[in-house]
Amino acid sequence: MQVDKNTVVTLDYSVTDPDGGVVDAGREPIIYLHGDYDDIFPKIEMALHGKKVGESVQVKLPPEEAFGEYDENLVQVEPRESFPEPLEVGMQFEGSPEEGDEDDFVIYRVTDLAEDKVILDGNHPLAGMALIFTCTVTAIRPASPEEISHGHVHHEDDDEDLLH
Repeated sequence: MQVDKNTVVTLDYSVTDPDGGVVDAGREPIIYLHGDYDDIFPKIEMALHGKKVGESVQVKLPPEEAFGEYDENLVQVEPRESFPEPLEVGMQFEGSPEEGDEDDFVIYRVTDLAEDKVILDGNHPLAGMALIFTCTVTAIRPASPEEISHGHVHHEDDDEDLLH
């Protein structure tokens, strides 16, 4: 069997920066539904199409094809009094990027704390970075009709599977 539309693909992978620094060691495999379901970056999906178990690919992703360019407009400085205590760098909060736009939510990470200010960053932690994605196909199976209709892989322990 080969990677084709409506197959569930399992990958062993790693992600590095262009200098070889490890970004993601891939401790857990990626399992995704192949065929334009937005389960994996399109450039990686294209490189994997037609591959068989045991075959590998290496894909270079510029920022715009990975997690996007870094957007300075997604960095906000807010009064510390607006946040719960204890407050630590790395905590995440959901918010709207612009006043009055309640339909568009962004996850903001606390990146710095000052005595009376909190620096929040709504960019993905890997925004602005070029990435090199290296992977090997370790398993391929046909997707179930439910997976195809839902547009994602169902795992044995998914609550959603128990309901259907």
